[in-house]
Amino acid sequence: MKGHIVSLEDGEAFGLLAVVISEADSNGFVEVLPVESKRIEDTTEINKEDLVQGSIEGPLYVITSRPTTTEASRVIAKIGVISNRKIGEIHKSMALRHTKAFSEAVHGANRPSYLEKQSRLSEFIPGVTPVPYAARVFDGNEVVSAVHSAMDFWLTLGEEGAAFEEEFQRFLNIKNTVLVNSGSSANLLALSALTSHKLGDRRIKKGDEVITAAAAFPTTVAPILQIGAIPVFVDSDPATLNVKTEHLEEAFSPGKTKAVMMAHTLGNPFNLSATIDFCERHGLWLIEDNCDSLGSTYDGRYTGSFGDLSTQSFYPAHHLTMGEGGAVNVVREEKLTTIVQSLRDWGRDCWCPSGKDNTCNKRFGWKLGELPFGYDHKYIYSHIGFNLKPLDLQAAIGREQLKKLPDFIEVRKRNWNYLREGLAPLEGLLGFTLPTHAKEWTKEGFNWDDTGHRTECSWFGFGFLVNPRAPFTRTELATHLDSRKIGNRMLFGGNLVRQPAFVELKKIDINAFRIAGSLDGANRIMNDCIFLGTYPGLSERMLDYVIDTITKFCNR
Repeated sequence: MKGHIVSLEDGEAFGLLAVVISEADSNGFVEVLPVESKRIEDTTEINKEDLVQGSIEGPLYVITSRPTTTEASRVIAKIGVISNRKIGEIHKSMALRHTKAFSEAVHGANRPSYLEKQSRLSEFIPGVTPVPYAARVFDGNEVVSAVHSAMDFWLTLGEEGAAFEEEFQRFLNIKNTVLVNSGSSANLLALSALTSHKLGDRRIKKGDEVITAAAAFPTTVAPILQIGAIPVFVDSDPATLNVKTEHLEEAFSPGKTKAVMMAHTLGNPFNLSATIDFCERHGLWLIEDNCDSLGSTYDGRYTGSFGDLSTQSFYPAHHLTMGEGGAVNVVREEKLTTIVQSLRDWGRDCWCPSGKDNTCNKRFGWKLGELPFGYDHKYIYSHIGFNLKPLDLQAAIGREQLKKLPDFIEVRKRNWNYLREGLAPLEGLLGFTLPTHAKEWTKEGFNWDDTGHRTECSWFGFGFLVNPRAPFTRTELATHLDSRKIGNRMLFGGNLVRQPAFVELKKIDINAFRIAGSLDGANRIMNDCIFLGTYPGLSERMLDYVIDTITKFCNR
């Protein structure tokens, strides 16, 4: 009887019509949903095309929020049989409604802080409840989208992925976005794309040099080595935590330098004006590692939209999350999109999305390499590639996160300013990060340099340095914060050339990387820098606790 539209006796108590959504159990009971002739809330529409047997006049509406059980013997007439596809749609609607209710019941602590009244952030107990530096921030919509995608069971990148790529590309106002499985993979893919034979003389070859920042996250630099190129490290400014662009010329080697790749540190845009001018004068590629800076602007334009390529991470700590995930953004040149997609998808020459064939209309009409004419284009490979695609389920989550991104950005700015004002009395002991082109912070805002350029930061974290004359060290402060359950981090890898991996690399090959000038700033950052969270899950009570804890420690 499952799938039947039926009439029930005693219709006054339940309704004249119902849909049976289960087989009868051992006691003769079936699960049913009431049916109405008019659309109301929580209904699934049934049309005559949805029936495999019988007929109905006009659409009917199944109320999926009101399941009940009844004796099968109450059925007095069978009107029609609904297709399995439509029965599946009804069950899916019910499952997703319960999924949202589940998430609202158990995920309250993950809701954005600006929805604090609807979350469990009010349960915060200072010194007991952890204050993370970063965490997932979501609501029931992300969970519903994930379950919805899982129930479709497409799994590999598909329609959700294509939709996310289009929506994200529109947000940044760039040419294309290509989803990948992590931000580190995005960095590897972006640099690998610049080695393509399709770029002619501009391609990066083994032994060529790529300029980067010394104080950075390791997977901004690791891909340079992985493609056989040589990183050239430039010092970082302790005031902004970004590269000292005045040293870029010192790092340049005519005929060898091919690209600049570096990050906007903690959401603070590096000096794009100086960097772009340098790259244009020398014909260099520019890759922006935008993993920590989604939503930051330079002269009113989003970071990630200036270079030839840029990269994103969608790890839980970042501005929006898919769990794991990342993206390569192609800013202007369509040719780079084709190369990036090829390398992401095994190196294949074919550009058909998963599950599609012959979008070029000449699948068996190609003659490439030394293959015979007509060799299947789906199995022709123009690059030595990878498989770096994420799941479609991840993209479904990301699409919901993207809707929240404008609010997330504003909360990160607000949290940074709240911490900055609260910790202002400690300026003699702590040196606080400044946005690029800012000279000083005041309660009224920043005072800017005379370049005319302005930055607005979507802060990944609240960075500062412990002054050398302070009666405590950075490590002592970090240890104290940790003991009070306040999440904190040092600036990623600090001075990367001091990391064990790079020390060992230099032992093996003295020419594995090059240093341009001194790295005094990177050393200062390595020794004295720490950062706290600004993410949208932090409430004012949490931030007040952070400010109070640091103030008492510094004034003890």
